[in-house]
Order: sequence, then structure tokens, then C-alpha cells
Amino acid sequence: MIRALILAALIGVAAALWTWTRPGAAAISAVGDTVVVQVLDNGFHTDLAMPRAALIRRGGPLAHATASLASGDWILIGWGDARFYVDQSPIADRLPDGARAFFRPGNASVVMLDPVSVDPGAGHGGEVARLILTQAQFDRMATRVEQSLALYGGSPRVVAARPGDDARFFASRETFSIGHLCNHWTSGVLNAAGVPIRPVRSITSAEVMRSVRAAERAKAPERKLDTRPSRD
Repeated sequence: MIRALILAALIGVAAALWTWTRPGAAAISAVGDTVVVQVLDNGFHTDLAMPRAALIRRGGPLAHATASLASGDWILIGWGDARFYVDQSPIADRLPDGARAFFRPGNASVVMLDPVSVDPGAGHGGEVARLILTQAQFDRMATRVEQSLALYGGSPRVVAARPGDDARFFASRETFSIGHLCNHWTSGVLNAAGVPIRPVRSITSAEVMRSVRAAERAKAPERKLDTRPSRD
């Protein structure tokens, strides 16, 4: 009997965690000046694409890091394990390192900033979702990205780069493990901008994309008061 009760309790806790939704910091709205952000999914990892000019206008460490990059109107932003994320060798050769990143706690991580000159969603081979944010929501999103940067003397520091690639990897103060993966990080950034998320399910890129699309669908157009005379 006791075992059955314990099993039932564990199932209940698991179900609660699976369905747990964290509301956004503020409701997503398209009223007033807006900034368009794109979310890119390659099937297992998600990146954010933010307008370079909007990032630089804010000032601060993230703006400083952005200004140091090569030219490009968009900045791809991602987060991941400091070794596995940077390495571009065939995935089959990196499976042991992937296991290390997943199951060893406290792995060092990096924030990737990659400048691109064309619409990042246009040539992306995976799924793309657009999110229209107010300036305040965009600022909260960018602030959450900035909070991930490990600052040295008040400035972010490049810790890795790929030969022939404009992407730069900046040291992050967060750590990577199965409890805090790249998609968890992206969903947390989106949540700061007002996107409701399901933290446990956000282990997958598909769940991150679902959250973005649900937030966009939930936007209600402004309703103007109908002052026309009644026909009665």
C-alpha cells in the first residue's frame, strides 16, 4: 500500500513538472514601437536573431560585444557548452564529449554572437518563428542575454573563435548540464521578454518554437470602442 502511494505521488509530481508553465514577465503585445526577433531551430538547437542596431542602441556590455563583431545587420545569439558548442567536427566524433557536457555538472559555457548580413530566416534550413516585441520587452530580452556574459573589468571577453568564421564566443557566467541546456537557456531569454514557457519541456527545440508561436497567437488586436449610434 505504501509503495503504491509513493508511486502515485511520484507520478503526480512528474505530471505537475511536465505541465508546469512559467508565465512571461509581461504580456506579449505589438502596441507602439516594435522590434522583430527571430527564433531559429535546426532540429535540436535554437538560436535567436536580433537586430544589430537595436542591440547597440541599448549600450552596455552586450552592445560593446556586438559592436566588436564584423559587419552584419542581424546578430545570431546562442548559448552552449564551451567545448562542444564551438567544435564543428562531425557529431559522431564528438559523442563522448556530448555525454560529458550532458551528464557532468558545472561545465563552462559560452554566449555566441554571430553577425549576418541577410535575413537569417530566409536561408535557414530548419524552422523559423518571428516574435514582435515592444521596445521594453526587447530590452528585457537583451538584458537577460547580457546577464549571461561573464564580465572582466566590466567588459565581456572572447574565449573562442572558429577559423574563417565571424562568430565569436564570449565567456558565460552560467554552467551547462542536462539540467540547463541550450534550449532551456533560449526559453529563459524568451520568458524574460514575456513568452510563457514550460521549463521542463523546454529541453527540446520543438517546445521552444511552440512557446513562441503560442505567444504570437495569443496577441489580441486592440479593440476600439464602438461609438456609432445603436441601430435599435
